[in-house]
Amino acid sequence: MLIGTVAAVAVLLAGCSTRSGDDPGTTRPTGPATQKASPSGTDFGTLKDVCGSGTPGTSTSQGVTDDRIQVGVMSDVGFTKKSEFEDTAKVFTSWCNDAGGINGRKLVPVTRDARFTEVRQRTLEACKEDFALVGGGSALDSLGVKDRLKCLLPNYPAQTSQIGAIGSDLQVITSGPAAGYFQYSGYYNWLLKKKYPDSAQKVGIIAGDSPVTKVMLAQFKEAVAGLGGKVSYTDLYPAAGVSDWTPYAQSIKESGVKGLVFLGDFASLAKLEQGLTNIGYAPDWTDANSNAYGPAFLQLAKPALGKQHNYAELFATAPLESAADNPAVQQVKDLFEKYAPDKQVTYPALRAFSAWLVFATAARDCATLTRACVYDNARKKTDWTAGGLQAPFDLSSDKPPACYSIVEAKEKGWQPAAFAPDRGDFRCDAPAYRYKGDYGKPVTLADVGKSMSDLT
Repeated sequence: MLIGTVAAVAVLLAGCSTRSGDDPGTTRPTGPATQKASPSGTDFGTLKDVCGSGTPGTSTSQGVTDDRIQVGVMSDVGFTKKSEFEDTAKVFTSWCNDAGGINGRKLVPVTRDARFTEVRQRTLEACKEDFALVGGGSALDSLGVKDRLKCLLPNYPAQTSQIGAIGSDLQVITSGPAAGYFQYSGYYNWLLKKKYPDSAQKVGIIAGDSPVTKVMLAQFKEAVAGLGGKVSYTDLYPAAGVSDWTPYAQSIKESGVKGLVFLGDFASLAKLEQGLTNIGYAPDWTDANSNAYGPAFLQLAKPALGKQHNYAELFATAPLESAADNPAVQQVKDLFEKYAPDKQVTYPALRAFSAWLVFATAARDCATLTRACVYDNARKKTDWTAGGLQAPFDLSSDKPPACYSIVEAKEKGWQPAAFAPDRGDFRCDAPAYRYKGDYGKPVTLADVGKSMSDLT
């Protein structure tokens, strides 16, 4: 649940994480990793010469000097204690700089820690200092979009969360979501029509009681119906948490729910599934969402994993478990081992790596480094795979992706689901479902009195 509009839910509902970590500052240079290693070449996966030395051309752009490029990395690390965007920035820039940087200029990432509620403050700081925003994201990202567009600051995020940010101008995201479209249409088409057709008319949705998730509940209800299913049960649970999930489990059982959509934090889902197991009930499937994709959910849900059937869709990103057959995923793991051996490679880290790669390759091809040149180069990429980390995606289009990847939680761990991939780790037959309801619109340059002609 960390990518797309559902990204905000994990933060809104999970509260402060108990994961240990440093007390992060509000704004600080990310800097190179403490452990240095020899350069590992300039290629990444199928991408050639991503970084390298050279003679930098002249540039008068903010954040650019003769020997460096400063970029901001948006994050909520001060609230969540999850440093995956910061970690990925360290790993990627250390590798890239060891290889020579971007035509000889070193990448200098600066963490812009929004601490959940300070998105606008961090955006305004980035507006004064950074060349672009790269490889990050914050749950309440729409709070900073107008300021970002006023200062003409491009964004290459790992994730977008809120409606105002999804599809906003001067933004290049390397694989969905697309503004106005249901972002899981391929996944749900598989669940409702191919894998579990008997569940289609008995779908239930349970969501945290917050403004963000209430909108999401309406979107999912519409999309399920639009794809031929029916939502026969909905419920909300207190955002502050639930002491006893048994009443919710009983309601799900009594309603005969066969497919369960859970819009909330994975710790709560684990407790709900324990409640379902205790009363001897299991839906045919549960959409645990990508926020649950990792070892923490497996540990919390371990007592119920043999009974409950959890799936997640990864926005057409190759699963971490595919490393043995996917050189790009293995390369990310190797680079983390080299530059940040004490940090975990996560799904958001793979997404962030794709964002860094698109920025670096677009900047590399600019004779004169300007925001307009990098943005235009990135938007020209019509078959972007991040060297093999993801399914092909057209960055020049505002259409939703056709490909998707599905993983399943088993007692022995997460693993690719049996969803009949037809292109490597992915299946590429997703129908496009455009919302009929009005859930808001992305912010545009015109909304702040600007246009693309102002970008230099």
